[in-house]
Amino acid sequence: MHRDHDVELVLGERVEAFEGERAVASVRTAAGRVIECDFVIVGIGVVPRVELASSAGLATDNGILVDEKLQTSTPDVFAAGDVARAFHPFYGERIRVEHWANALNQGQAAAHAMLGEPVSYDRIPYFFSDQYEPPDLANDTRATIAQALDLWQRLDERNVMIKVPATKAGLPAIEELTRVGVNVNVNVTLLFAIERYEEVIDAYLRGLVARAEAGEPLDAITSVASFFVSRIDTKIDAQLPEDSPLRGHVAIANARAAYQRYLAKFAGPQWERLRNQGACPQRPLWASTGTKDPAYSDVLYVSELVGPDVINTMPEQTLRAFADHGGVTRTLDADPRAAQRTLADAARVGIDLDTVTAELEREGVQSFCDSYHQLLDCIKSKLDALAPADSGRPM
Repeated sequence: MHRDHDVELVLGERVEAFEGERAVASVRTAAGRVIECDFVIVGIGVVPRVELASSAGLATDNGILVDEKLQTSTPDVFAAGDVARAFHPFYGERIRVEHWANALNQGQAAAHAMLGEPVSYDRIPYFFSDQYEPPDLANDTRATIAQALDLWQRLDERNVMIKVPATKAGLPAIEELTRVGVNVNVNVTLLFAIERYEEVIDAYLRGLVARAEAGEPLDAITSVASFFVSRIDTKIDAQLPEDSPLRGHVAIANARAAYQRYLAKFAGPQWERLRNQGACPQRPLWASTGTKDPAYSDVLYVSELVGPDVINTMPEQTLRAFADHGGVTRTLDADPRAAQRTLADAARVGIDLDTVTAELEREGVQSFCDSYHQLLDCIKSKLDALAPADSGRPM
């Protein structure tokens, strides 16, 4: 595969020196081999962000210190991946490893440890890099299914989730992954519209029904549907007058209306049959809950969406604010009719919520793709700047 992309791997050789006058023109190995080059990339690692862990009382030192179970100095709190610095019996010291395979393998070990199973992480570090396929799969059903199953098979842990975007192409992927996966748990992401949410629930239920009809177990499958909340207000507030009473209210009304669909969908004879076979409901998850407008409460999208069965993922600033002055009162379904009135009022003043949520979905998918391609462009521009000006060799 690498050779097909004009990449040659030189293994088992140590770099002795860089050679060239004004810029590096070749690399000489300890074995005396000279390799011509246009530029050299040196991997020097990253600085782990441990501020939150340190402030929470976890032991840190060039990473979060963990034991062989990936457990931190605080019981039942685990760390894995490039931020975790674990004692490795092979090396006889603590090491922190910065690559994909290590995060994957440590994630497996931490998942077992969280379940109380015996774990002693001692894998020898190695890495594998998928270099040639960009992550532009949100509108490709078959590729989404293939990549999700590949990742799941590498992990093979029952308490890990795979993210699938809630695009039209993602709907059959959600159904298929629920149907065929051996305990594949799907985190449906980039949800904005209530109607799309209903389609997501239906896809999940169809997958469960298909599994039940095939005699497959249902009790180990878990799924969440991640609603992005505050972004809706950001886009809608820009269309409203400064004194509009709807400002800062439409996103919460949308989420509360979605919760009513959740309650309705996971009820009735069909759901009762699935539940009796061990099925779990697909729980709503509130994402993008940080307050963007300083005129609003800094815990607005947390305190107004408290209710049974839901999950709220908060950015650090919001988490700290809620811990300081947030209140846990059941607000999510306190007045369902008020949410419907707010949405109706928004429609009457010309807010097209369907258009807004469709735009947010496209923008969300595009932002992920843009970030990836911007990273590639940034790397290429830096490499172009480092290449010798008189080099006739292609990049």
